[in-house]
Amino acid sequence: MDRVRGAIFSSLGERVPEARVLDLFAGSGALGIEALSRGAASATFVEHLGPTAGLIRKNLQSTRLDRLPTTVQQMDAFRFLDLYVEEEGFDLIFADPPYLKDTRPSAGDVTNLADNLLSHPNMPKALGVEGLLILECERRQPLPSLTPSTSSIPWEILSDRNYGESRILILRRAS
Repeated sequence: MDRVRGAIFSSLGERVPEARVLDLFAGSGALGIEALSRGAASATFVEHLGPTAGLIRKNLQSTRLDRLPTTVQQMDAFRFLDLYVEEEGFDLIFADPPYLKDTRPSAGDVTNLADNLLSHPNMPKALGVEGLLILECERRQPLPSLTPSTSSIPWEILSDRNYGESRILILRRAS
């Protein structure tokens, strides 16, 4: 994970200082905290599990980054997008949804949270005009929302790299 995080921030370079950051499916908050430590102006962390949201708060305190403008929202990422999309949007959105998982193994149904995120109608609105979405997903995971013939929301892929079983995409709204 450290190697992947290093590669992400190396790719972002000077886009991080003064950025308004949203960390969806935040987990421990590592990506948002890294952005704050590199000069981001603010960060909003969205994590639906209570104990994990508490861990983000603890990590912010232990790094002393809780003194910066930060918010930890304990809620589902899709609910957050439904309710709290800001008018000017975020400069950087980090999203690391759980990889494909069976919802009904007997029927073979799976929930593709990464693709659901890409196709969410408020996702492009959550990005500022020059904003970037940094999406981590499983390397072999299908992302139909990025296929021009099936996509209802146009995304431009700026970077698409694999690190072991992880795939990191850097995207922006297509013009």
